[in-house]
Amino acid sequence: MKILCVGYREWAKKIYSKTKKKKGFSFYFHVRKKGLVNKIKKTNPNIILFYGWSWLIEKSIYEKYICFMLHPSKLPKFRGGSPLQNQIIRGIKSSAVTIFKINDKIDGGDIYFQKKLSLEGTLHDIFNRIVEIGVLGTNKILYEKPRIRKQNLRKSSFFKRIKESQSEITSKELKNKSILHIFNKIRMLSDPYPNPYLRVGRKKLIIKNIKIE
Repeated sequence: MKILCVGYREWAKKIYSKTKKKKGFSFYFHVRKKGLVNKIKKTNPNIILFYGWSWLIEKSIYEKYICFMLHPSKLPKFRGGSPLQNQIIRGIKSSAVTIFKINDKIDGGDIYFQKKLSLEGTLHDIFNRIVEIGVLGTNKILYEKPRIRKQNLRKSSFFKRIKESQSEITSKELKNKSILHIFNKIRMLSDPYPNPYLRVGRKKLIIKNIKIE
C-alpha cells in the first residue's frame, strides 16, 4: 500500500510524521504545489492525503486515486477557506477535526472520521489538538474500517478565505465591536498567519498575542 502525504503546513507535517508506519505500507511526502502531478505519477499511490492544502484538487486526481482531506470544522458547517478563523471570530468554542474523501464539491465529500475539537486557547494550543486528533483519525482510515457517512449539504455553511487585508483592527471595530471580538480577532491571527495590526499614523502596530485577565 502506497500513501502519498501532501501538505506544507507544520501541523500537517507533524500528523504525517506521527502516523503509524505499519509493515507493507510505504509513505511518500510532497510539500509544494509545483511538481505534484509528476510526484503522483512517479509514486502511483493507492491513497493521497491532502492535509493543510490550500488549492483545489484536479478532477483527474481524485477520480483516479482515493484522496482524503483534513478540515478543522464540524462539516458540513464552515466549509471553504480559513475555517479556524471563521469559527473563532464568530465565537465558536467547540468544533471538530473532520477527514473526508475528496469529490467535486468543496469540502463536501463523504466523512470517514470526525472528532470533537476545542477552539479555546491560543492557535498553538489548537494546532496541537489538531495534530493529536489528526493522527488518531489518519490511523483509523488507513488501518481500520471507518464508519462512512454522507454530508447533508443542505445544512452546510460556506465561508471565503480571510485575506491579509482583513488583518487590520480598524477604528470602527474598536468603537463598535466587543472586547471579546477584538480578543478573538487577535487570537485567530497569531503566527503563522498575517498578524493583526493597528494603524498609528503611517505606521502599523503589529500585535503578536493577547491575554484577558
